[in-house]
Amino acid sequence: MNKDLLELYSDYLLSSFSYTTATGLSRMSAGEVSHDKITRFLASEEMDSRALWRLVKPLARQVEDEDGVLIIDDTIEEKPYTDESELLCWHYDHSKGRSVKGINLISALYHVEGAEGGACVPVAFELVKKSQWIFEENKQKWRRRSPETKNEVYRRMLSACKDNRLKFRYVLSDVFYSAWQNMSHIKEELNREFIMALKTNRKVALSLEDKRKGAYERVGSLKLEPGAVLEVHLEQVRFPLFVLKEVFTNEDGSTGVLYLASSDPTLDHERMSTIYHRRWKVEEYHKSLKSNASLAKSPTKTTRTQSNHVFCSIHALVKLERMRIVTKLNHFALRSRLCVKAVQAAFQELQRLQLTDDEPMRA
Repeated sequence: MNKDLLELYSDYLLSSFSYTTATGLSRMSAGEVSHDKITRFLASEEMDSRALWRLVKPLARQVEDEDGVLIIDDTIEEKPYTDESELLCWHYDHSKGRSVKGINLISALYHVEGAEGGACVPVAFELVKKSQWIFEENKQKWRRRSPETKNEVYRRMLSACKDNRLKFRYVLSDVFYSAWQNMSHIKEELNREFIMALKTNRKVALSLEDKRKGAYERVGSLKLEPGAVLEVHLEQVRFPLFVLKEVFTNEDGSTGVLYLASSDPTLDHERMSTIYHRRWKVEEYHKSLKSNASLAKSPTKTTRTQSNHVFCSIHALVKLERMRIVTKLNHFALRSRLCVKAVQAAFQELQRLQLTDDEPMRA
């Protein structure tokens, strides 16, 4: 990996307000870096999660804390008009309830609390590649499939974070990653705790005796008082879970219900809820990655150049997070400052050009 070009390209992603192309970067550098050089850089060796850890390790070590949390979630960057490939293909978007065409990014975000929002560091990532084809009998058509499920990727990323000796106490996940295999992996193999959302139709037993008898009931039917935490048991999980119910109001005024489950018996309702709400940091991270680090603004065509562009966008966001820690300004405020400076520079150049045009008229 050419680190000089990585720094240059990631700076370009942060300072650009339009499509990010090799030609555009070459022009920005006044021709000092050719567009062919940038293209070769993006098409070079794959920049993967291990390479990211080597880059962010100093920052992670600087901010890490025993009570840090690791948040894993995925997002889809839609690219409806780009040619389909094993990387850029159709993925089901749970937020929209339908499949969309784009790149599916799974992120592991490390968050520690502190002044001005603490620190958020992406410590691992994976891009879903659907390299296999299977034939669906019921629909009578072929579709792409990844050789590894997202839950398998989830466990592999967590193991990598532990192998990297990253300090964290809790793993936070939404309902999609609440599989019993993930719960057991975190508690028994990683020796960490978790807080996860549960579907209302998830079946639990209220005691070990009920579990032995096979007497299960739906989570949504549990009688949970406000502020209460209830001990329950899952069929495949060898340790108890502690469940709470949260009632919240949506933006449209409707009421929603969220059930949370934790492996930590020491947490009360308030503490469990407070810790889980830190999961929102990964939503902010994905939003900033798309809005401030030019994630979707590259017209790259091949799988390698597309995946390496994603890597560079993540690296650019790490730079933005470093600046946020120092300046105490959030990502969007920092980008707004860059935008104002760009407009000022354009305005000054316009004034200069107008003065130059006036000279012949005076003569």
